[in-house]
Amino acid sequence: MRPADSTPAERAAFHSISEHGLRGLLRGGGDGDAIDELLSAEHSRRLLLLRALLDRGGARTHGPEDTPLSLHAAWELLERVQAVAPDVVDRVLMAPGTGTWVSSSLRRLKRDADDEVRVGETLGHLSSLAAAAAAAAGIAFTLWVPVIERFVVLPSLGCAILPACQASAALRVTGDGVRLRIAGPDGDVVVGPGWESRTPNWLPTRTLALGPGGAGGSLTLEEHDPFRSFATVVAPRSLSQQEAETWQRVLREAWDVLLRDEPAETEAMRRGLLSLTPAPKGERFRPYSSSSTEAFGGINASLPDDGLELAATLVHEFQHIKLGALMHVRPVLRPPDRSVGRPELFHAPWRDDPRPLEGLVQGVYAFFGVTRFWHAHRRDPDTARASLAHFEFALWRDAVSSTLDTVRGHDRLTSLGHRLLGSLTRVCAEWLAEAVPHEELRLAREAADSHRARWREHHLRPAPDMVDLAVRAWRRGEACPPSVRVTPSTLRPDAEACYLDTAAVLARHRLTDPDGSWRDPEAGAVRGADAVDVLLTAGDRSAARRMLTDRLVEGDLPAGSWALLGRAMALDPSRKAASRFLLHSPHWARAVWNTLAAQHKERPDPVALAAWLGGTPAERLPTG
Repeated sequence: MRPADSTPAERAAFHSISEHGLRGLLRGGGDGDAIDELLSAEHSRRLLLLRALLDRGGARTHGPEDTPLSLHAAWELLERVQAVAPDVVDRVLMAPGTGTWVSSSLRRLKRDADDEVRVGETLGHLSSLAAAAAAAAGIAFTLWVPVIERFVVLPSLGCAILPACQASAALRVTGDGVRLRIAGPDGDVVVGPGWESRTPNWLPTRTLALGPGGAGGSLTLEEHDPFRSFATVVAPRSLSQQEAETWQRVLREAWDVLLRDEPAETEAMRRGLLSLTPAPKGERFRPYSSSSTEAFGGINASLPDDGLELAATLVHEFQHIKLGALMHVRPVLRPPDRSVGRPELFHAPWRDDPRPLEGLVQGVYAFFGVTRFWHAHRRDPDTARASLAHFEFALWRDAVSSTLDTVRGHDRLTSLGHRLLGSLTRVCAEWLAEAVPHEELRLAREAADSHRARWREHHLRPAPDMVDLAVRAWRRGEACPPSVRVTPSTLRPDAEACYLDTAAVLARHRLTDPDGSWRDPEAGAVRGADAVDVLLTAGDRSAARRMLTDRLVEGDLPAGSWALLGRAMALDPSRKAASRFLLHSPHWARAVWNTLAAQHKERPDPVALAAWLGGTPAERLPTG
């Protein structure tokens, strides 16, 4: 393993990205050569982390119950494999799960230094990696490896199924260059020859082709690696043959879309996308996906509705992967000042929760790629798909642009960070000048306004003394104090905030299936949507306003109701000031109204209160 044997001069060398590759990455793209440069840097980083793990954890030579899970024995076996089959070691080393494992192991060594059992279980995974490499290279060996539930996992090859085994145990694995023999408590399990053949005791690692017959390359369908979720250790979960075939079909559809719409970016993705971990199918238009800066090339994704959805998901997560790898080479942000207390948090138009600057920049880069994808896909001749593409393009270009306006002058940006956000801003300016059909543009802007307003209602809190000042002025029949509209609010994250994207999800349903089940809130087609949300999406604002007003007068409603009322009045000229105030400061209306109800038993007309808070004189309607 090279870091252990390199000279001081070699260890002092730094990776860099060529100017050509860097320009592409800073514009949100990056060709295949740039991805190769990132992969090379990640390879060196992975080796250095592995060496650090050996140096810090080498004294811990066993796992639970005195089972000899030896870091040194595993390391020595990897060195043997590297001497005859370095490509095999590289494949195991660069698997996304290996990146998650080595980083989390270093953290655990620091955090749980006195917990011998937990540390031993974590470090034992190196034995699984070494055994997998030796088996793939056809090298004879004997090594103890950990067991997860009833599985012995050999990353990149597959996993053996044991008839019975104690949890958190370890077993001796012997390889003769052709077969593996696992000494189980109820008899030996023999695996091989032929790692790709499925047997009652062996589940091979499957791959997904990126083109007909695999001509475009392939990626791992990751079902077994215990670190595939980027979080806690999870046992293998093997898909049925039908599920695997469905993933292959949808991936081929997605790849066809990507090759047609973004051929250059798709070639880069082909080189850098290494594995896909399947997750259960989620709600339509709310796919789940994730990636990790520690697991280059790995993506977790829920089973998509179609290839188009998966294509957008792959673009999104690959953007995260690229930026994470670039930031390992050259930072775009300076570390935060830990002495100031709470971290600085921001509104992200794609999240329910407030985000730190690091997450916000990652989100900007990811949704920049999503915007680019929909920009290209707007040419699709399929009317329904083109309509959806227009909506997505309008929604995300505005989201990215507004967020760039928020952060591009931040003092934590490095020179590279300024260059990155400046480059993205210039491309966004070109997109903002492009025409979008009226209906799709209107729905996109309303969805953006809804998310922002609901986010503010959930997470912002007015100063209590200013709320009391407003309450006293209202009860005396005076004008609203101007300080209400200029006093900053406090950001206090609300853990209950969820489904802030409901307006966007409903808009997608309306554009693709105008008469679908989304119109019936009782059907539960869109989580978080009730009758008011449906009325607003369907265009019946008067009915939505009446329903909301009745609800508010009857009692306090969950956060988000005042933002909905602002949407319901948006097109009414007589209520323009009230709508504008609620879409910008719904948390103020909620705080004042709740105080009046709780302390004075008054339930004022919500529209009149919003107009008053917005600074427009309005006749006070009866309260009570």
